[in-house]
Amino acid sequence: MLREKLKNYKVILASGSPRRQQFFKDLDIDFEIRLKEIEEIYPPNLTQEDITDYLAVLKSDAFEGTLADNEILITSDTIVWHENKALGKPKDYEDAFAMLQSLSNKTHLVITSVCFKTKHKTEVISEVTKVTMHPLSDAVIEYYLNQYQPYDKAGSYGIQEWIGYIGVAKIEGSYPNVMGLPIDKVYQYLIQL
Repeated sequence: MLREKLKNYKVILASGSPRRQQFFKDLDIDFEIRLKEIEEIYPPNLTQEDITDYLAVLKSDAFEGTLADNEILITSDTIVWHENKALGKPKDYEDAFAMLQSLSNKTHLVITSVCFKTKHKTEVISEVTKVTMHPLSDAVIEYYLNQYQPYDKAGSYGIQEWIGYIGVAKIEGSYPNVMGLPIDKVYQYLIQL
């Protein structure tokens, strides 16, 4: 359905995330992956979705002046917002351990922004999901980190992995958003082109 709608467009996903790439495959659309390295630094006064909006646009700005008339570039950024600070990807085992300890038995927000850029305009959408964790023992955290090594994930966990099965008590909002992309909103945006 979406494939037919997008037949005159070339969709470009600027993400190295295997989860985001799988979402796009599952949408059954043709897309190309184009990556550019950028430093993900944002102004310190930004909070919550202002951070992810800023970073999603920053990633798209790296392609400024390179898009053809029929190309749609899609970039995104996800953070975990917890106790008034952004948790990105962990630096190492200790950082991941500390993040998961801080999330244990508490509620946090998973925030994703998606930027759609064409030659003529840039638009951003965002999604916020509330996730409540069960208490996580040190042994559970150690097992998860050793078995799954979630160092490429904001907040040091993947909800679709073992920790999600045993550690997530409640979720309010979009499940795919917690995996890194509110694919339902992406679909709604693209189907309206």
